[in-house]
Amino acid sequence: MPTYEYFCSQNNQIVEVKHSMSEKLKTWGEVCEHTGIDLGSTTADTTVKRLISGGQFVQSSALKNPEPACASGGCCPSGMCGLG
Repeated sequence: MPTYEYFCSQNNQIVEVKHSMSEKLKTWGEVCEHTGIDLGSTTADTTVKRLISGGQFVQSSALKNPEPACASGGCCPSGMCGLG
């Protein structure tokens, strides 16, 4: 699940929230509900803004079941991995 950053201008907090790509949180109350943090003195209906952050990537070698270099499981001499 992707991680997004939301900014609340009422309390100047930036909070990281994990949720599906189809969701978009609009209020401080939704952010707090997803993360389990307390509303504090900020009202639940205060609007938040999703920030643009850099993309994250994971190298396949860091995964438990990394993908092979190509479909055949080895490097293709032509560099086309079976195409052509």
